[in-house]
Amino acid sequence: MEPISLETVLTARKNALIIVDVQNEFCHHDGSFARSGMDMSVIGEMLPPLTRLINAAHKCSVPVVFIRNVEDSATDSEAWMLRPDGDERTANGMICRRGSWGAEFYGVEPLPDDIVVEKHRFSAFVNTRLDTVLRARKIETLVLSGVSSNVCVESTARHAVMLDYHVVLAEDACASWDRAAHEMTMQNIRRFFGKVTDSGTITRLWGR
Repeated sequence: MEPISLETVLTARKNALIIVDVQNEFCHHDGSFARSGMDMSVIGEMLPPLTRLINAAHKCSVPVVFIRNVEDSATDSEAWMLRPDGDERTANGMICRRGSWGAEFYGVEPLPDDIVVEKHRFSAFVNTRLDTVLRARKIETLVLSGVSSNVCVESTARHAVMLDYHVVLAEDACASWDRAAHEMTMQNIRRFFGKVTDSGTITRLWGR
């Protein structure tokens, strides 16, 4: 089988834009990640390309799916709540609790026709309705964006490939507080899981 081009997966396959975890807890200067000393400048760099990507998706009738991380007692487990040992940002599962300010979207907001999917683990496919939503719309290519590049975005991208979706990462519309980890994710995706490009290239090809 011949390799498939970026142009083909973005123009000859039905696309959806997936926006992962752009929420106060992870992105706001008063969120727990900022309070723990993370480099929040990466969020400011990510938001303009992400906003342009969302606007282009709406203009080009590409479905937009917002993934929201939500934690509550119904999905807490010992293994999940105690990961990773000693990390105060995630210890005891006390981030993005249901109904909290931290779980609200940051800098982006779904329109009435956009889709919101709640997730409770790193991959947006684990025990969620995401795959059903995408299959119902006959989606073949997922354009992934959001935070963090090396955790929930990458986990979702890996899972998507194993469910037989084409995966494209919008490099400038993703962010990680660890820039080296962000770059390693881009290398991983390019080598094993899909394609990596910038928001400008994606919007240009969607416009065709």
